[in-house]
Amino acid sequence: MSITLYGIAASRASRCLWALEETGLPYQHVKTVMRKDTGTPEFLKVNPNGRIPVLVDGEVVMFESLAINSYIASKAGGDLAPKNSVESAALMQWSLWVMTEAEKALLDAMFHTLGIMGREKDVDKVAEAVSILERPFKVLNLELEKKNWLVGDRFSIIDLNVASVLSWAKTARLDLSAFPNIERWLTACLGRPAFGRVREMQKAG
Repeated sequence: MSITLYGIAASRASRCLWALEETGLPYQHVKTVMRKDTGTPEFLKVNPNGRIPVLVDGEVVMFESLAINSYIASKAGGDLAPKNSVESAALMQWSLWVMTEAEKALLDAMFHTLGIMGREKDVDKVAEAVSILERPFKVLNLELEKKNWLVGDRFSIIDLNVASVLSWAKTARLDLSAFPNIERWLTACLGRPAFGRVREMQKAG
C-alpha cells in the first residue's frame, strides 16, 4: 500500500512532497485545500485538526509537516534519514529552530512583498520582518561557515526541513548577500531535481 498525502503544493505540504520526491517512495497525492476541503466530515475523520498536510500510510496517520518528513525519511532510510542518535537530535533541533525563529517572519516578509493572504504590499512591514530575521540568519550562516550541509557530508532531511522554510526568502525576494553561506547552501538545496518537481506541481495548481 502506498502513502497518501493530503494537501496542495502551494502550502506546507510542499515540504512533504519534496521529501517524498527525494525518497522515491510510491505515494498518492490528494489535493486538499484549507477551509474548502478540510472541514468536511470525510477529511475530519483523517485529521480532526482540520489542517493540511496529513500523511496516511496504512494504519499510520501523521500530521504536522516536519514530523511527517521525519517519518518519511525514517521509512525510506538512505542518506536522507538520520544515521544515529546525534543526527536524530539535530533533526529535532533544526526543525524546531526554523519554525520558532524564522518561519513567522519569513511568511510576513513574503505576504507583504507579494500582497497576498489578506496582507497589503508594505515595504515597512517587510523591513520589520527582515530585521527580525537578522539574528537567526546570523546563527545559520555561522553554522554553515565550514561545511556544505547542516549535518554530516550529505544533504539530509535536516537540510530539507530548514530549506523548505527558507525558500520563502527567495519568494519574498530578500537580499541574502550578507549571509553568503546561507545563500550558497540554499541554492544547492533548491537546485535539487526533487524540489524542481515540487515547483512544477505548484505551478500546475
